[in-house]
Amino acid sequence: MSRFLIFGLLLATCSIVFASDPSPLQDFCVADPKSPVLVNGLVCKDPKLVQADDFLFRGLNLMGNTSNDVGSNVTQVTVAQVPGLNTLGISMARIDFAPMGINPPHTHPRATEILTVIDGRILVGFVTSNPENRLITKVLKKGDVFVFPEGLVHFQKNIGHGYAVAIAGLSSQNPGVITIANAVFGSNPDIAGDILAKAFQVDVNVVYKIQSKF
Repeated sequence: MSRFLIFGLLLATCSIVFASDPSPLQDFCVADPKSPVLVNGLVCKDPKLVQADDFLFRGLNLMGNTSNDVGSNVTQVTVAQVPGLNTLGISMARIDFAPMGINPPHTHPRATEILTVIDGRILVGFVTSNPENRLITKVLKKGDVFVFPEGLVHFQKNIGHGYAVAIAGLSSQNPGVITIANAVFGSNPDIAGDILAKAFQVDVNVVYKIQSKF
């Protein structure tokens, strides 16, 4: 086997190993949001200045406000809320649903999500990548757990008669969210109407009408 081939295999292996949040090299690396230094993640606070509150989040027991157009609310617990999550490669969220409320189709570009239903009945699903675009769905009840693979478009819908709530774990301190409708029809500035009309195979006036809602 040639040296170039071995080198290529090593590079491929390294790209897989490092295709997630950086691993910690110390007990903790509490984020210092005030630092002017820009890195892939957040700069560590001086360990001597770290306090218990850097690892604390309160209020996940509280229901989020679902009085909006989609009928859901996501309470995030990421490194932005808990500085102590920095470099630990994990975060979570509470998702509240009004009756028939949805968490619209979206992706997490940096994380796999594992969802646990705490109360209610929730229809969940994700779509596989091109060219298959296979829709995989399941109805979940209290205590059920479902996994959404990293980067794939997925959604949830409350199909029960009352409110529903779920807890999600994510494999990144900062998983990110790309809500498909918002990104496509609510970009700033707008994506040109003729591009979206051709992409969605609709009249351009339909595109303009949808864009006006974002």
